[in-house]
Amino acid sequence: MTAPGFTGGTLDRADRVRHEPGLLAAAEADPRARLLVLNGLEPELDADGRLAWTGLDAAAAAERLFLGFDGGVPLFAAAPPHGRPFPGTRSPALFAMLDRFHPADAALYAAARSLVDWHGRHGFCAVCGSATAVFRAGWARRCPHCAAEHFPRVDPVVIMLAVRGDRVLLGRQPSWPAGRYSALAGFLEVGESIEEAVRREIAEEAGVPTGAVRYVASQPWPFPSSLMIACIAEALDDRITIDVHELEDARWFTREEARLALARDAAAPFGAPPAYAIAHTLLAAWVGEASEGSPFAFPSRQQANEG
Repeated sequence: MTAPGFTGGTLDRADRVRHEPGLLAAAEADPRARLLVLNGLEPELDADGRLAWTGLDAAAAAERLFLGFDGGVPLFAAAPPHGRPFPGTRSPALFAMLDRFHPADAALYAAARSLVDWHGRHGFCAVCGSATAVFRAGWARRCPHCAAEHFPRVDPVVIMLAVRGDRVLLGRQPSWPAGRYSALAGFLEVGESIEEAVRREIAEEAGVPTGAVRYVASQPWPFPSSLMIACIAEALDDRITIDVHELEDARWFTREEARLALARDAAAPFGAPPAYAIAHTLLAAWVGEASEGSPFAFPSRQQANEG
């Protein structure tokens, strides 16, 4: 299975440096240390199409966020101006970059973007409202008034295919490019397991009841900071009732139709999700894995009962 986008990075996050001011100072004093060049939250690329870097002098010491080491080189990003959250939009230029990112760069950018964005949105204490300050080399913020400590968080999201025989359920949102269909997705809610969230989201968005759920893969999604948990669920019915507040349309497609879409064949009845999205990885895995005993072969009713 092809690795999902934004994974496979080579960064050593070096947690020890976050707790030792002396180690952080040594990393900052290293003449090889580099600062990621960002235009807001969007990266700049060099002549070779790789992430662009500059010297640490481009950011004050108090604003530097230690990302880790790559090949022994200390890497940093700059925290945003205090209390200045970034807009949540993504430009067409960024989407074009995502399609051609080097895998290691994509993973590094995902970590840096999420971290920088978190600092932009958490300049004030959630407990008492006071302004907070960066500490632990940029991996936390501390409130000087009530001493509360705040850490970057990841929001878990389930993204899933419902399958029934040789067909797969896909949906589309009106904001997507014309003709694109993709896996359904939604945030986990408090007090909910992954399997329960998968079943709930499919039922809410498409009205399809599901049974067995299989985990396939995961992906960091830095828009702003989610963990996409890719699953496949056994559909118990094929009747669709869409939630018009969530989806514009939902349909069943055959494995062959999905294969054509992934190949960008002109005969495909829909457009597949982009390669950097885990929905693409999930759909490709299902298309390529049709044999009994695959990760997508659900147990028979008798086997499930015996288990």
